[in-house]
Amino acid sequence: MGKPLALDEQAKKTLLRKIPHGLYICGVKDGEEVNGFTASWIMQASFQPPLVVNCVKTDSISHRMIKNSGVFALSFLEEGQKELAQNFFKPMRRVGNKFEEIEFYLGETGCPIIQDSLGYIECNVVGSVEHGDHTVYVGEVIAAGIHREGNPLLLEQTGWNYGG
Repeated sequence: MGKPLALDEQAKKTLLRKIPHGLYICGVKDGEEVNGFTASWIMQASFQPPLVVNCVKTDSISHRMIKNSGVFALSFLEEGQKELAQNFFKPMRRVGNKFEEIEFYLGETGCPIIQDSLGYIECNVVGSVEHGDHTVYVGEVIAAGIHREGNPLLLEQTGWNYGG
Protein backbone atom coordinates (compact mmCIF):
# COMPACT_ATOMS: atom_id res chain seq x y z
CA MET A 1 0.00 0.00 0.00
CA GLY A 2 1.27 3.46 -0.85
CA LYS A 3 1.25 6.46 1.39
CA PRO A 4 -2.30 7.89 1.81
CA LEU A 5 -2.96 11.02 -0.19
CA ALA A 6 -3.28 14.26 1.73
CA LEU A 7 -6.79 15.73 1.59
CA ASP A 8 -6.95 18.86 -0.55
CA GLU A 9 -8.74 21.07 1.99
CA GLN A 10 -9.69 23.78 -0.50
CA ALA A 11 -11.12 21.30 -3.02
CA LYS A 12 -13.07 19.54 -0.24
CA LYS A 13 -14.52 22.82 1.02
CA THR A 14 -15.40 24.08 -2.46
CA LEU A 15 -17.10 20.87 -3.55
CA LEU A 16 -18.98 20.17 -0.31
CA ARG A 17 -20.42 23.70 -0.52
CA LYS A 18 -21.80 22.87 -3.97
CA ILE A 19 -24.19 20.26 -2.53
CA PRO A 20 -27.61 21.92 -2.88
CA HIS A 21 -29.63 22.46 0.30
CA GLY A 22 -32.97 23.94 1.19
CA LEU A 23 -33.43 26.05 4.32
CA TYR A 24 -35.93 25.01 6.96
CA ILE A 25 -36.84 25.98 10.49
CA CYS A 26 -36.54 22.91 12.67
CA GLY A 27 -38.93 23.21 15.60
CA VAL A 28 -38.11 21.18 18.68
CA LYS A 29 -39.51 20.69 22.16
CA ASP A 30 -38.54 19.17 25.48
CA GLY A 31 -41.38 19.16 28.00
CA GLU A 32 -42.88 22.67 27.87
CA GLU A 33 -39.74 24.25 26.39
CA VAL A 34 -39.72 24.94 22.63
CA ASN A 35 -36.88 26.07 20.38
CA GLY A 36 -36.08 26.32 16.72
CA PHE A 37 -33.04 26.53 14.50
CA THR A 38 -32.24 27.05 10.84
CA ALA A 39 -31.58 23.64 9.32
CA SER A 40 -30.09 22.89 5.92
CA TRP A 41 -28.68 19.37 6.12
CA ILE A 42 -32.03 17.67 5.42
CA MET A 43 -33.02 15.05 2.86
CA GLN A 44 -35.61 12.38 2.18
CA ALA A 45 -34.29 8.91 2.94
CA SER A 46 -37.18 6.45 2.31
CA PHE A 47 -40.62 6.23 0.70
CA GLN A 48 -41.99 3.42 2.88
CA PRO A 49 -42.02 4.33 5.67
CA PRO A 50 -41.57 8.03 4.82
CA LEU A 51 -38.20 8.98 6.35
CA VAL A 52 -36.07 12.11 6.37
CA VAL A 53 -32.62 12.70 7.81
CA ASN A 54 -31.89 15.83 9.81
CA CYS A 55 -28.27 16.56 10.76
CA VAL A 56 -28.04 18.56 14.01
CA LYS A 57 -24.98 20.11 15.66
CA THR A 58 -24.16 18.00 18.71
CA ASP A 59 -23.30 20.90 21.02
CA SER A 60 -26.60 22.73 20.43
CA ILE A 61 -29.55 23.13 22.78
CA SER A 62 -31.82 21.74 20.06
CA HIS A 63 -29.74 18.55 19.78
CA ARG A 64 -30.38 17.84 23.46
CA MET A 65 -34.08 18.62 23.03
CA ILE A 66 -34.49 16.22 20.08
CA LYS A 67 -32.57 13.52 21.94
CA ASN A 68 -34.83 13.91 24.99
CA SER A 69 -38.18 14.23 23.21
CA GLY A 70 -37.66 12.05 20.13
CA VAL A 71 -39.56 14.46 17.87
CA PHE A 72 -38.96 17.41 15.53
CA ALA A 73 -40.87 19.45 12.95
CA LEU A 74 -39.57 21.06 9.77
CA SER A 75 -41.20 24.24 8.45
CA PHE A 76 -40.40 24.74 4.76
CA LEU A 77 -39.37 28.32 3.98
CA GLU A 78 -40.23 30.18 0.79
CA GLU A 79 -37.90 32.12 -1.50
CA GLY A 80 -37.38 35.55 0.01
CA GLN A 81 -37.67 34.41 3.65
CA LYS A 82 -33.95 34.85 4.37
CA GLU A 83 -34.67 37.23 7.27
CA LEU A 84 -36.99 34.69 8.88
CA ALA A 85 -34.27 32.04 8.61
CA GLN A 86 -31.76 34.44 10.14
CA ASN A 87 -33.86 34.76 13.32
CA PHE A 88 -33.13 31.12 14.10
CA PHE A 89 -29.34 31.09 13.64
CA LYS A 90 -28.17 32.20 17.08
CA PRO A 91 -28.27 30.00 20.19
CA MET A 92 -31.40 30.60 22.30
CA ARG A 93 -29.52 31.52 25.47
CA ARG A 94 -27.92 34.49 23.71
CA VAL A 95 -30.98 35.89 21.97
CA GLY A 96 -33.90 35.02 24.20
CA ASN A 97 -37.11 33.64 22.70
CA LYS A 98 -36.60 33.21 18.95
CA PHE A 99 -40.36 32.87 18.46
CA GLU A 100 -41.15 36.17 20.17
CA GLU A 101 -42.24 37.99 17.01
CA ILE A 102 -42.86 34.99 14.77
CA GLU A 103 -46.28 33.37 14.64
CA PHE A 104 -46.25 29.64 15.22
CA TYR A 105 -48.49 26.89 16.47
CA LEU A 106 -47.78 23.53 18.06
CA GLY A 107 -48.22 20.48 15.87
CA GLU A 108 -49.25 16.95 16.77
CA THR A 109 -45.78 16.31 18.23
CA GLY A 110 -45.91 19.49 20.32
CA CYS A 111 -43.12 21.01 18.22
CA PRO A 112 -43.47 24.59 16.96
CA ILE A 113 -44.48 25.09 13.31
CA ILE A 114 -43.99 28.44 11.56
CA GLN A 115 -47.36 29.79 10.37
CA ASP A 116 -45.74 31.89 7.60
CA SER A 117 -44.14 28.94 5.78
CA LEU A 118 -44.95 26.82 2.72
CA GLY A 119 -45.87 23.95 5.00
CA TYR A 120 -44.39 21.46 7.41
CA ILE A 121 -43.65 17.88 8.28
CA GLU A 122 -43.48 16.41 11.77
CA CYS A 123 -41.30 13.45 12.64
CA ASN A 124 -40.73 10.82 15.29
CA VAL A 125 -37.05 9.97 15.62
CA VAL A 126 -36.57 6.32 14.66
CA GLY A 127 -32.78 6.22 14.55
CA SER A 128 -29.61 8.25 14.84
CA VAL A 129 -25.95 8.14 13.86
CA GLU A 130 -23.65 9.96 16.24
CA HIS A 131 -20.29 10.59 14.58
CA GLY A 132 -18.46 13.88 14.09
CA ASP A 133 -19.84 17.25 15.15
CA HIS A 134 -23.41 16.60 13.91
CA THR A 135 -25.84 13.79 14.73
CA VAL A 136 -27.82 12.33 11.85
CA TYR A 137 -31.36 11.96 13.17
CA VAL A 138 -33.63 9.71 11.12
CA GLY A 139 -37.22 10.87 11.42
CA GLU A 140 -40.37 9.08 10.32
CA VAL A 141 -42.87 11.58 8.91
CA ILE A 142 -46.06 11.24 10.95
CA ALA A 143 -47.83 14.49 10.00
CA ALA A 144 -47.64 17.05 7.19
CA GLY A 145 -49.52 20.11 6.05
CA ILE A 146 -49.44 22.72 3.28
CA HIS A 147 -49.94 26.40 4.13
CA ARG A 148 -49.54 27.78 0.58
CA GLU A 149 -47.87 27.19 -2.78
CA GLY A 150 -44.45 28.64 -3.55
CA ASN A 151 -40.81 27.92 -4.31
CA PRO A 152 -38.51 26.79 -1.50
CA LEU A 153 -35.74 28.94 -0.07
CA LEU A 154 -32.37 27.49 -1.02
CA LEU A 155 -29.12 28.05 0.85
CA GLU A 156 -27.36 29.24 -2.31
CA GLN A 157 -29.98 32.01 -2.77
CA THR A 158 -28.96 33.58 0.55
CA GLY A 159 -25.22 33.96 -0.12
CA TRP A 160 -24.57 32.03 3.11
CA ASN A 161 -22.34 28.97 3.37
CA TYR A 162 -22.90 26.01 5.65
CA GLY A 163 -20.65 23.19 4.64
CA GLY A 164 -17.11 22.40 3.70
